[in-house]
Amino acid sequence: MKKLYATIGLFLATLVSAQVPQAFSYQTIAFNASGAPIANGNVSFKISILENTATGPVLYTETHTKTTNAKGLVNLNIGQGTSSTGTFAGINWGTNTKFVKVEMDPQGGSNYTNVGVNQLMSVPYAQVSKTVVTGAGQGITLVSPNGTNYTLNVSDSGTLNLPASSGSSSQLPANLYVYGTYNNFNAASADLLRTNVTKIGYKYLPANSQIKFIAAPNASAQNYGSDSQGNLVINGTAFNISSNGFYKIEVTNNPGNPIKTFNFSPDVLLNTYGSTQSPFTYTPATNKFSFNITGATSTNFTGFKISLSPGGATNSEALGDNLNDGNFDIGGSWITLPNLTTTPKSFKIEFNINFDATGSYTITPL
Repeated sequence: MKKLYATIGLFLATLVSAQVPQAFSYQTIAFNASGAPIANGNVSFKISILENTATGPVLYTETHTKTTNAKGLVNLNIGQGTSSTGTFAGINWGTNTKFVKVEMDPQGGSNYTNVGVNQLMSVPYAQVSKTVVTGAGQGITLVSPNGTNYTLNVSDSGTLNLPASSGSSSQLPANLYVYGTYNNFNAASADLLRTNVTKIGYKYLPANSQIKFIAAPNASAQNYGSDSQGNLVINGTAFNISSNGFYKIEVTNNPGNPIKTFNFSPDVLLNTYGSTQSPFTYTPATNKFSFNITGATSTNFTGFKISLSPGGATNSEALGDNLNDGNFDIGGSWITLPNLTTTPKSFKIEFNINFDATGSYTITPL
């Protein structure tokens, strides 16, 4: 079977001005089915950019109709043809391997034949350098001549936040909020840390989560992260959560403002004798804890509270209920069980704890 041939040469675009060209050069010699150069003839090309492999997904396709010179030579700019799939500007040159597939019709029509697929051994660097992509909640770090780090941030709405010096601050802002991968670093839905000697909050976080801190629930507010010692600093890096769990997040006012996270399970305080409780279970999908109390009577049971006291935390808290309305109060009264008699009874307790240690509970007889 006779084949069409095209020698393939790819030349990366040279950046010659402040504006990045949306194209790179391609040069080939077109041959007919007999293997002779097509001199001074009209030929058409279909160019495709493929992802990862020579048979990978098509990111972009365009067509060109060109006239060869006396030696069959053709020059064209990939990125400036008539596009039929995707956009050249939408190609992310900074990730994965890219391949160029060339198809040609020596008659200048649209009856294309595959004449080769070649890997781009180097990407069009001008296309990569025109865009800087950072992770959610991150920014671009600039270093001044004296070695001071500054971070430049931009919000999703396009607001540019002027850099502030990266470094520790002994004075925390009046309010400090938490946001992270759990809410796609959306500052508007950040959670306010409650001030109680230290700034604290409670939240279930999956493994490999990242959190940062911000002074107000808007993208233009000053953000905070962690330094290499785990202290809160202006424009620091995201704080990493290593494993699934219900966490107490704590930022102290001690020198350096250390960030502490405690993966723990709440405990129950029983003001009783003779009754017992089952281990806690937690369901992340509903954010609910549950446990059972068995053997409770009117003579041996006075009440219970939920204790939030992870080991090593600066302070501990207990949740009771001052109004007996099914809602927790920090430091509230003992929670009683309904309709107790001298006959032992069992109950299922379900409750949730919000970020600010508010929450509610239900008591169900078993």
